[in-house]
Amino acid sequence: MAGKDARPFGALNSAAVCRILLLLCLALPWLAGAAKASDGEALKLYYYWGDGCPVCADQEDFLAALTAQYSDLRIVSRELWLRRDHHASFRAMASAHGIRASSVPTIFLGGEAFVGDSPALRRRLEARIEYCLAGDCPDSGSMTAPTARGAATTTPSLTLPLIGTVDLAVQPLVASTVLIALIDGFNPCSLWVLTVLLALVIHSRSRRRVLLVGLSFLVTTAAVYGLFIAGVFSMLAFVVYLGWVQWIVGLMALGFGLVNVKDYFWFQRGLSLTIPASQKPGIYRRMRGLLDPGHSTATLVGATILMALGVALVELPCTAGFPVIWSGLVAERAPGFMTFIGLLALYLLLYLLIELILFIGALRTLSVARFEERHGRILKLFGGMIMLALGLTLLVAPELMNRLDATLLVFASAFLAAGLTLLAHRMFRARAQSPDGSL
Repeated sequence: MAGKDARPFGALNSAAVCRILLLLCLALPWLAGAAKASDGEALKLYYYWGDGCPVCADQEDFLAALTAQYSDLRIVSRELWLRRDHHASFRAMASAHGIRASSVPTIFLGGEAFVGDSPALRRRLEARIEYCLAGDCPDSGSMTAPTARGAATTTPSLTLPLIGTVDLAVQPLVASTVLIALIDGFNPCSLWVLTVLLALVIHSRSRRRVLLVGLSFLVTTAAVYGLFIAGVFSMLAFVVYLGWVQWIVGLMALGFGLVNVKDYFWFQRGLSLTIPASQKPGIYRRMRGLLDPGHSTATLVGATILMALGVALVELPCTAGFPVIWSGLVAERAPGFMTFIGLLALYLLLYLLIELILFIGALRTLSVARFEERHGRILKLFGGMIMLALGLTLLVAPELMNRLDATLLVFASAFLAAGLTLLAHRMFRARAQSPDGSL
């Protein structure tokens, strides 16, 4: 062994040792990442979606781009509409994050929940990814208590007088609310009841009585209608992530639309969404009871409220079509509580707009125009055509309701179809009544 260095690393000089240490330092980040991946410590994004959901389809390309950009991001994808075995985990994870399991797409990441899709939400999601990759975030899948930071929903909003802030993450939602509520306000059942009531009360020639009766009636019917819409929305919001719910709403819209269009041609024949003739004598009797001049203010208001409650319940089948359609559209977007309240308030305000105009006119002039059957038939034609258009859209191309231009086109097409139908029917009747069969 003479002439050889007996030290184990005798062949390595100091320069070689330095080079080895430098290589180890450069390799440490890669080794740490490899160890992290092998230990299953990649950041997990839990993605709940529905097969056929148009918003989910738009969001998938963005999520694919995220996985390409962040190598440590892993997406756990769980489909809900066809896979009932994923429902339990969706409900549990939503509860842990302090939100309601009601809509797709929903993303859980690093202790936060992201409901829906919008440019603002995407920016928040990407910021959360970068924060969690650089820091220490909880795994949303392992959370069992509602300690998350809550749902990161979309941020664009609109502040309306007397209503508050309305979420504008999906612009067509507000547009649909305005259009549907305005059209719903031209409801032949409620307009008939209000005009008859005002006509009876006006005979007292007392503006005070007209004011008390009119306001009490409008506030009561609006409250009943609002509770009805809130109930329908709550039911649909609970099951909206099931695929068949959208079909049910679409088919109901078609059914309501067909019955209303039928009522234009054959009014109150067969199935009809109107106040039954058997109920009208009772309504007249309760209205006449308000004319007793001996009623005190409290008695008059109380009697009006009781009468309005009865009438509102009787006319609900006549008015249920548009609230069901609107509730389905809103439930699909899973708005927050205050956003829903704002949209509902906007709906009720616009729904009452026509009746408020009639009421104010009656209060000023102590006269009211008579609402006739022919007016109701025309309103049913236009309302029915719009219900048919919305029902077909929800069944065939629901993604159109996510675009403002397409939403306006759906309503415009329905108006045009109703106008052409009305014109053609009048021309046909005029020709049939002409002695020589000509126009």
